[in-house]
Amino acid sequence: MNSNLLFDFSVDKENKCIRVKRAFAADKELVWAAWTTPELLDLWWAPKPYKAQTKSMDFKEGGTWLYAMRSPEGVAHWCRADYQKISAPEYFSGLDAFCDENGNINKDFPRSLWNNTFSEHRTTTQVDIVIQYKELVDLEKIIETGFKEGFTMALGNLDQYLEEQSKLRNQLRENK
Repeated sequence: MNSNLLFDFSVDKENKCIRVKRAFAADKELVWAAWTTPELLDLWWAPKPYKAQTKSMDFKEGGTWLYAMRSPEGVAHWCRADYQKISAPEYFSGLDAFCDENGNINKDFPRSLWNNTFSEHRTTTQVDIVIQYKELVDLEKIIETGFKEGFTMALGNLDQYLEEQSKLRNQLRENK
């Protein structure tokens, strides 16, 4: 990760939410695509050495993303996102949950509402994420699972992908 890029992770216990502000050295179109295209999400969403694997995705209001985070040993941890509101390429929200491979929600873990806002600033795109929980105990349970560390690693994977794409774009421009 470029250490000059904004990264702010805070836990707001009073409002039962996690707030993440993260800048990426890429234009909004590319960052939006990386967050909303299953083939691209599979490249970065899981913290290494895990890999994300999309089973199905219907990126529309009322649509669902069903995916697994696979361990190096092949153990799958299934998750789903139920998209609620989408205003491309500025904003989308979705209800997140752990589930089984058929998308049946695991009631032992809390659901969270993700609100993701994308804004372009000269040479970077900032993603503002608010992850809302119904109960403080749910927020604390997710933090205890190592969410901050895992999500930070995944965002680093996204940095690598965006850097590779920027290099490819620059090479294409130079070869014209």
